[in-house]
Order: sequence, then structure tokens, then C-alpha cells
Amino acid sequence: MGRTSRKRRSSLATRMTIASAALLLGGGGLVAVNVYASAQEDPGQETGSETQQQQRQQQQQQQVATIDCPDVGTALPDVPEGARGRVDGELAAMDSQITEAYQRLASNRDAAAQDPNFVQNSILGPLKDKRGAALGRIGQNIRRSGGQPPQQLDGMAACTGRPSEQPQQPQQPAQQPGQQPSQQPGAGDGAGAGAGAGAGAGAGAGNGNGPDASDFVDIKSVQPNVATPRNQRAASRGTFTTTCGRNENGKFNPDNVIVAPGVSNGAHHMHDYVGNQATDAFSSDDDLANGQTSCRNQGDKSTYYWPVLRLQNGKAEADANADGGGKDQNVGEIQTPSSVTLKFDGNPTSKVVAMPRFLRIITGDAKAFTNGNANANASWSCTGFENRQLKDKYPICPQGSKVVRSFRFQSCWDGANADSANHRTHVAFEDPRTGACPGGFKAIPQLVQRIVYNVPPGPGFAVDSFPEQLHKPVTDHGDFINVFDAKLMQRVANCINRGDRCT
Repeated sequence: MGRTSRKRRSSLATRMTIASAALLLGGGGLVAVNVYASAQEDPGQETGSETQQQQRQQQQQQQVATIDCPDVGTALPDVPEGARGRVDGELAAMDSQITEAYQRLASNRDAAAQDPNFVQNSILGPLKDKRGAALGRIGQNIRRSGGQPPQQLDGMAACTGRPSEQPQQPQQPAQQPGQQPSQQPGAGDGAGAGAGAGAGAGAGAGNGNGPDASDFVDIKSVQPNVATPRNQRAASRGTFTTTCGRNENGKFNPDNVIVAPGVSNGAHHMHDYVGNQATDAFSSDDDLANGQTSCRNQGDKSTYYWPVLRLQNGKAEADANADGGGKDQNVGEIQTPSSVTLKFDGNPTSKVVAMPRFLRIITGDAKAFTNGNANANASWSCTGFENRQLKDKYPICPQGSKVVRSFRFQSCWDGANADSANHRTHVAFEDPRTGACPGGFKAIPQLVQRIVYNVPPGPGFAVDSFPEQLHKPVTDHGDFINVFDAKLMQRVANCINRGDRCT
């Protein structure tokens, strides 16, 4: 975007450029890089006041906060089985390319402020070349295994610089089954926006890339927004609760065995794990079946994991210089949840069938800030206010109330596959109005995770994320691999179908 200046005020324009860059270098919150176009002199127009000129310059500056790349993984719903390992490896490498490019963006703020072409020439251009080569290899691997790569792959190499002031919201958030879409936080009486701005100015100051004040909202300013479909005559009304601890033993790693199997640091952020203790990037189904579990019922060796939550308090964690931690812009004190509840619910319209062993489900989208929120599914709230759920804001809870993050996983299964190439199309959500599964899908027990944290009131916390996702709450997500003993899983389904409350 161009910057308008006048010859009579050229020295002022220079001073403003330097001052703006200095503010960005010294402030907390989002990493913002000023990218200027060439100054255009226009002596024929009146200069106006100094304040007006400052306002014009602020409006015309393009603040590049992050890098926005097309998500190739979501464009690959059908990859031949023989090519999936190699394709997953290429996708993980592309994530690392984005991370490296973002790190260069964050490390060269002053260079970008001085050269309007720096971001494109030194960061986005080389990234496009690397992504193009990886896309070529993905297509080649798919063809060698007898498949046909999607035509849109050819156009997915280029990335753009993403301004912090232009959040991408192409679609409404995916509704959780039985829940109405969340109200836009802070859109009611304005209390949330004021609370976030007042208390959240320092949020993210410890890591320099988010979150910022606008990512927080006073939960009391949000109107109740939760509704559930009515149970029909054939509903399965029971529940099964498994108790697997709170990760008191501190099992963390930055892997993602579902999305990036065989790749160390495939997530570029740290995960909490409960349940199966053998889970890392290299775990096979046999490894999981033979692993130890933190679950009270030893027949449940399932893997449950989610990004850790950290206090943005400047305290160094053990991973401050490690992959997934400080090396990937995830810093601050990791918080152990005060409680974790893992419950399996029924379906409002039908009985449920037992989940297949090793079924994999991802809910939410770790890249929702740049992808758009079509697959966003985590909810944020506070104890005592859980009829008010937030999708794209962190809650500011009142004194005595705790932060709650919850996930309602997909509960409809295609009846055939334990996973899919994009890790999504083999499962689906219920209809949010009726609770019915889509045609061709079967209802399975619905995993509902509720994770509670006793953190100081107000802003100052965030979930781990890919570095370029800026720790936005909309990127929260949960992962599950079913490793229940087959007999126990059948008991789970029978319990739910009878309408009992079982553990």
C-alpha cells in the first residue's frame, strides 16, 4: 500500500517511519513488520495538520504480522494408501518451510520497514519456490501410486503477507453438534472489548508473536448461546466417562502422530498427553496397543492430546530452547489443568455403534487463523458461565472462576475407515439442529473433552500454536486415537444405548 507524503513535510514522514518501526520493535503482542511503498511527493495538495498526516500514514502502512499459505493437506481428501507416508512427510516439510519463513519475517522487522520489497523478495519468493517443488513431489507420489492429484495443487505454492488488522473470516465457525454458533464476542454491550484492551495490552509480550488484547473478551459481556437438539424416541441417552488424569506426570512432545507420522516436531508446538504413554511421532498401532496408560480403566489405552496452555509471564520453561517450545515461539510457563473430563455421549436420534480400534479423529484446526474458521471447533468459557461459549476469543473470567476449554469431537463415522488422507472425511459432525448423522454415516460415541485451568483472572495466557498462527484461540484443537480394548468399547456403546451412566 502506498504512503502519501508532501515535500514540505518530508522530514516529518521520515521521523514517523522511524518512530513506527521503533514502536513495533519495542511493543508486545503481534510481531508486526511495516512494509512501505515508495513515497509519492504531491506539492500541489495542502499539507494539513501534523496529526492528520500521522493518521493517514498509520492507515496506509501495511503491517505484516504473519505468513498466510494455502493449506495443502485439506486439499488432499483422497491419496492412495501407498503414497500416504511420503505425502505426509512432504506436508510436514512444508509446515517447517512456513515456520522458517515466519522466523525470518520476525527477525528482519527493521529491514522490512526500510525496503518495501524485502518481504516479497527475501521471504515470500523463496518460500514459493520451495513449496512449488514440494507440490511437484506430492503430485508425483500420488501418480506413482495410481492416483490423480487435485488440479488446484498447482496454484497452492504462493503465500502472502498477512496484516494483523485484517483477520480472515471467510466462513462461520463450524458448529459443534447440539450448539448454536457463538455470538461475536464483544458485539453486545462492548464490555468485553474494553476489558480486553485494558488488561491485555501486555498479553504476548513474553514471546512477541501474540496473542494481543483483541483476542480476549470479558465472558460476562457474552450472551448465552448454547442450545442442544431434543432427544428423539430412538436416542441413545447414556454416557461413559473415562478417567485418565491431568498429565500430572508431564508427558509433552511437539509431535503429531496423526498428521505427521514419523516426523519429529511435526506440530511445531507442545502437546499435553493423557491416556497412552507410548505416543510420539513414531508410534505404530502395535506400539499404542502395547503401551502403558494413565487411564484408571486399563482397558482404555487411547491417546488424548491437545496444545498446552501457557502463562505469558516471562518465566522460562524447560523447553525454552527446544523444538516446539522457544524455538517455535512457544514460551511461558506450561499450566497443568486443574481437571480433565473425558466423556462419551450418545446421539439424539439413534443408537451408537462401537468405534473401530485405532480410529483417529482431529477436531478443530491448528491453522484456523490463516485457513479461515470453517473447521474451528474448540470452545472457550469460564466456570459458572458455560452457557456462553467462545470460538475465536479467550475468556476473561471473573475472580473465583476458572478458564474452561472444551471440544466436542465428530461423532459420525463412515463405517469403513479408521483414518483418511486429510484426517477429516472419514468422520463428520451431527446436524446441529437435529443431531442426525449425514447419509452413509453411523453414529458413534461422541468424545467430549472438558479441560479446566486455574489461571490468574484476565489476559496473560495462550495455547501453543504453529508460530505463524500467532497463538490465536481459534486455532485450538484436540486429537484422539481410539485404543480401547474391543470388549470395553462395546461395553461403552451398550451403556450409552441403554441410557446408563457408566465409568
